[in-house]
Formats: sequence, C-alpha cells, structure tokens
Amino acid sequence: MIKPKVSIITVTFNAEKVIERTLKSIEEQNYDNIECIIVDGLSTDGTMDIVKKYPNVVTKYISEKDNGIYYAMNKGISLSTGDYLWFINAGDTIYNKNILSYFFSKDTFLRDIYYGNTLIVDMQGKILGERRLKPKDDLCWKDFHWGMLVCHQSVIVKKKVAPLYDTKYRICADYKWVLESFYRARYTIGTRHKVASFLEGGFSRKNMFKSNVERFKIMISYYGLFPSIWYNFLMIFRFAFTSLKLGRI
Repeated sequence: MIKPKVSIITVTFNAEKVIERTLKSIEEQNYDNIECIIVDGLSTDGTMDIVKKYPNVVTKYISEKDNGIYYAMNKGISLSTGDYLWFINAGDTIYNKNILSYFFSKDTFLRDIYYGNTLIVDMQGKILGERRLKPKDDLCWKDFHWGMLVCHQSVIVKKKVAPLYDTKYRICADYKWVLESFYRARYTIGTRHKVASFLEGGFSRKNMFKSNVERFKIMISYYGLFPSIWYNFLMIFRFAFTSLKLGRI
C-alpha cells in the first residue's frame, strides 16, 4: 500500500529552549514518508544551530524575516510537497509515534482530515493533563460554533482540501483554518488516541480578549450574527464552569 507523504511544518522564532523536543518527536515517528519543514523568522538565538543538528529529520528549512506566525505558516504550505499538512509548533510534540501508521492503515486510508486528542505540557515537557475541549468522533464544521474543538496540532489535513491562513486575523487564523478545512472536507475520521501535546500558554491564550473578538468575527461569517452571539454566551459560561471544575484554563 502506498504511504501518503506528510509535510510536518514547524514555525520557529527564538525557540532554542524547546525546538529540540519537537524535532526528536518527529524523528521517533514510526512512518517513513515524512517531510519536515522549518520556517524560522530569523531567530537571534541558537534555534537554527539546533535545527542544523538534525539533517536526518529536517527536509528543508528557511530563516528570514516575516510578518508573523500565519504568514510563516503560509510560507510552509508553499514549500510543502506532501499529500497532507500537519502543523507542529516549536515546543509541541507528536505524542504517539505510531499515529501516522494508524491513520493511514487500510481501514482509514486517504480521508480528507484525521484528528484526535491533545495533551498539555509545560516548558520542561511535563504533562499537565488533557486539553479541556475534546473532539467528538464525528466532528464537522457546524460543531465549531463551540470554538476550537480540536487542537491545531492534532489535525492532519489533505493539502488539496487545506486553505491558506487568513492573515487579516492575527490571533485566530488557526481557528478559521481548521474550521474552513472541515467545511471543505468530505471524509474525515477522528480517534480518541492522543495525537500531540502542546506547550502551555500559547499566543491566543496570552491574548484572550482579542482572540475572542477575532473568533466571534469568524463565527459570524460562517454561522450568522445571532447564532454567534448565542453560542459565544454559552461558550463563556461553559469555559468559566469547566475552568473552576478543573482548576485550570
């Protein structure tokens, strides 16, 4: 059986403290048709020195000034030659070394989107727990009125289905990218396996108010004004309740 080529794209900027764990997790994948692309924003620390230590992992890299993370992600898409796109940020890791072999097995071959669960880790790589939101098995684009139901790092999208990132959104372009990918997809499959772990305290978490405003604007374009107002109210209530219950965001 032909193995689809997966382009793993990692965007970096001054990530010398965390990039190695990401590269090691890619190296450990039990799948032999991976293209690893590093898009660096002209780091001034030792990020690129570490990247260059892994020629057996990194297929191609570029280090130059850019206009932000989503511009860099679009650059990664333009550099990719794979059948599928997978965005693993610096500091994030692939949790399950057999996940690609599992996704591309005979029973689940050539879906438009593959997705699964996510863990949260701290700067030292210690697991803090599972992500608060967990995707259901039959996730579709309409479900995203509840917000980012599946973590960006735990979604693998066929390149023919995937859009470019909408760079007019500075914080929530990843939400729109995942939502639009599901909107375009015909065949998706989810798993309750843990696919990836992401570093606590991401960009959108640090800019929560602006993130909510951007997400609301995106929701209006897909679901309309009044449904978006209603679901935003419910999301805020659910967020407060579950955060108190779990003792963390």
